[in-house]
Amino acid sequence: MATPEELRELSSDLVVHAVRLVRAVRRALEQPAGMRVLSLLDQYGALGVTQLAAADRSSQPTMSGAIAGLVERGWVDKQPNPADARSSVVTLTDAGRAELHRIRRMNGEFVAARLAAAPHPHSLEDLATAVAVLRDVLDAGPEPNPGSSTGASPASSPESSHESSPGPLPGSSTEKGTP
Repeated sequence: MATPEELRELSSDLVVHAVRLVRAVRRALEQPAGMRVLSLLDQYGALGVTQLAAADRSSQPTMSGAIAGLVERGWVDKQPNPADARSSVVTLTDAGRAELHRIRRMNGEFVAARLAAAPHPHSLEDLATAVAVLRDVLDAGPEPNPGSSTGASPASSPESSHESSPGPLPGSSTEKGTP
């Protein structure tokens, strides 16, 4: 059994290497802007702009701009909230889902090529264990909401109470993961 210090040290290494891998994939594949938004909509379902901004840790104006670009590409649809016309509901379109699938497939191909070229071969079991560990870490609890003293999830903030139902909340066990 690992000591708490060993667990902290290895966990820190996990974060460092996961971030480096994500950066390497993004640099190599030059992914189009907005993939994070598409991934969030795939993960949580239809969301309001405020909820998307909170889940992405971005400002509402920044998120509005990102959504406008995605609407232009036909990857998301933005409609008035039928329950409250003061807000909008953003949904992933079939074209957006196809683009997200394409990017995720490219991500997988990139990582598979890196694994195949690694100096120390890894088995599929090793990779499955790594994925299971990452999934367990992500499923361990809700993500804290920056700027909130309660740590409430983005979809439960009072500011977003007039927006559409968010589906599964960030941190729930039904999350799918992002690109």
